[in-house]
Amino acid sequence: MSDNPRPDELDGTEQPFVSHLIELRDRLVRALMAIGVAFIVLAIYPSPSGLYDLLAMPLVQHLPKGATLIATNPISPFMVPIKVTMLAAFMLALPAVLYQIWAFVAPGLYSHEKKLVLPLIVSSTLLFFLGVGFCYFFVFGKVFTFIQSFAPKSITAAPDIEAYLSFVLNMFLAFGAAFEVPVVLVILVRMGMVSVQKLREFRSYFIVIAFVIAAVVTPPDVVSQLALAIPMCLLYEAGIWAAQLFVKHTQAPSEDSAS
Repeated sequence: MSDNPRPDELDGTEQPFVSHLIELRDRLVRALMAIGVAFIVLAIYPSPSGLYDLLAMPLVQHLPKGATLIATNPISPFMVPIKVTMLAAFMLALPAVLYQIWAFVAPGLYSHEKKLVLPLIVSSTLLFFLGVGFCYFFVFGKVFTFIQSFAPKSITAAPDIEAYLSFVLNMFLAFGAAFEVPVVLVILVRMGMVSVQKLREFRSYFIVIAFVIAAVVTPPDVVSQLALAIPMCLLYEAGIWAAQLFVKHTQAPSEDSAS
């Protein structure tokens, strides 16, 4: 009987696994630090109350003269601006957070995979911000104008600040997610789940789906529904073009070219 113990199949794997966990912890700490720094900066200027005033501006501009938002919860005047500041800090620090994610996963990717992943991270972030900005600067004004035009003269509008924050977050999420259509199409095509030709054939069905989604997630007015459905249809066309371009330039090298 041999004195040498049978080699462990897991020999040499513990240290790399631990080192990956340590790196992941460090990346998470750096991401949280970036969010924390952004929060401190925003808390100093423009301050939580200033940020909420900025967020509420599209609604306040369309309220009757002398009307303001109200707080029905005793701690809402403190907690709601803090929540807004935390959300703004996360969005401000999002590039740093995404960089930490990219720095963690990039060493394990092939070169052709890096050509796909990095542009998708950047484009998805920009599209989400574009959707949020489009909602804030264009859609809110149209929605609140429509709502006030239907308000009876006997009613004085005084929305609750928590209800308004919930409405804003839902709308930001809806428009930010809707603007991710090109990224979703690129991923579906790159994973082989659907072809570019199938996407072209599905175009008419997607138009119907876009209007159904817009009718569900937006207020019941034609302007906001069109403001969501039409960009989704245009982004679907952009996604078809992007999918064709990305797949062409991110294919794994063939065995002949690799040899």
